[in-house]
Amino acid sequence: MKQAVVIGGGHNGLVCSWYLAAAGHRVTVLEKRDVVGGAAVTEEFHPGFRNSVASYTVSLLNPKVIADLDLHRHGLEIVERRMSNFFPMPDGRSLESGPGRTRASVARFSERDAAALDDFDAMLSTAADVLRDLLLQTPPNVTDGNWLSAVPELLKAASLGRQFSALSMEARRDVLDLFTCSAAEILDRWFESDEVKALYGFDGVVGSWVSPETPGTAYVLLHHHFGEVNGKRGAWGHAIGGMGAITQAMRRACEDKGVTIRTGMPVEQIETRDGRARAVIAGGERFEADVIASNIHPQLLVGDLLEQAPLPQDFRRRIGYWQSGSGTFRMNVALDRLPNFTAQPNKDGEVGDHLTAGIIIAPSLAYMDRAYLDSREHGWSRQPIVEMLIPSTLDRTLAPEGKHVASLFCQHVAPQLPDDFPGGASWDDHREEVADLMIATVDAHAPGFADSVLGRQVLSPLDLERKLSLVGGDIFHGKLNLNQLFSARPLLGYGAYRGPLKGLYMCGSATHPGGGVTGVPGHNAAREILGDIRGRRV
Repeated sequence: MKQAVVIGGGHNGLVCSWYLAAAGHRVTVLEKRDVVGGAAVTEEFHPGFRNSVASYTVSLLNPKVIADLDLHRHGLEIVERRMSNFFPMPDGRSLESGPGRTRASVARFSERDAAALDDFDAMLSTAADVLRDLLLQTPPNVTDGNWLSAVPELLKAASLGRQFSALSMEARRDVLDLFTCSAAEILDRWFESDEVKALYGFDGVVGSWVSPETPGTAYVLLHHHFGEVNGKRGAWGHAIGGMGAITQAMRRACEDKGVTIRTGMPVEQIETRDGRARAVIAGGERFEADVIASNIHPQLLVGDLLEQAPLPQDFRRRIGYWQSGSGTFRMNVALDRLPNFTAQPNKDGEVGDHLTAGIIIAPSLAYMDRAYLDSREHGWSRQPIVEMLIPSTLDRTLAPEGKHVASLFCQHVAPQLPDDFPGGASWDDHREEVADLMIATVDAHAPGFADSVLGRQVLSPLDLERKLSLVGGDIFHGKLNLNQLFSARPLLGYGAYRGPLKGLYMCGSATHPGGGVTGVPGHNAAREILGDIRGRRV
């Protein structure tokens, strides 16, 4: 039996802890906040109104993680949206997506695009199926050891090669393009309508500070097609009780296995000796460990907790280059009534299906490109991208009777304002100004929305970093660039969840397969740790 300490009680840290404890090891989780969950938490932000603080919707949570931790038995309930996405357009029309809806809605904009949908979805599905199979695999790791240490990695690479070679040549080309091209380039090949391109292009920029013209955004688009809800691939849903319901179910599952969870315990240092991570100092206490797993951003791990540790200089230097920053401005608002969109007016007494959807204000790829460029020049886009969800249409536990809560996931804003920015270089100086802009952007499509707001919670990129340790406000713990994916996440040579010191592992979203509430990094890291324990390498 080994003693393991997990740094950070976000969802991946909890998942890693569960698997280690289920294998019979003693596990302690150290979380700096007074609640576990990381970015997947639910809080009351206005009297009587609760909502998910940062992460806000469910699809990518891996079915194996749900089943292994038996999350439904521990209180998790996920309901599907009645419509996937709703795009109100400036001309008063709207575009809808979801089972049985997308084709007819697209046909109103372009019959040619409607006819192309089946082939486009088949192309995405083939690529997504290939990559879905890779999610639960540890990437081949580049090693500096002798040929014996390289053999397992060569075999792993050969296995991946066989999977790829099983695809048709056409599908291989599609996968290559989806990894390297921009979302705009891919969508321009398939569709003619600006609105239809926007329907898919939004998934290429969501959560990332990029233009849809940026190479690599096609992969981000694909990344958001891996998911499923209640066995339905490509579906999106809500956790009853908010995203905190997921991590609270994980907490209960961990406690059932004997995991010790300590909140209010900010970690100060990882002690090292003889090239090995030996102990964690947190809250004035010392926790000796055979295994230490870090669920925090790699720059916080290396720059803060291992500041004095004897790390390889190239590792330390390159982690300093790690690119983060998602251009995200996150809001929750308490509403005294449902918004009424000009593009689809409400019917008396009914909650329209479109109000359960992701309501997205981003009418074209050109609009998204301008939003990105404006944020780089001005600090934030003056015509922002806004995705709004109203989870209280599906979950009445979040707001008083007759009232509602809405999540606003807004882009683009600069992760850090330039030093010479007029009116102050800190987001603290401009938070409320930008929040007003986001409300006004929704109000332009749903007149009266601004007047319906009773209270709001506003989180700039700086707030996301201070509150949730999301460096640069990055919800993915690092951009999904080609040089920060798979075996290179977080760094080539360290893509197999093992850190630069013996006994140190990484289990957060900065490892394969990346961000989102998936639980996969925690699952995969635990498998590698347990394999090392069995092989007497710990």
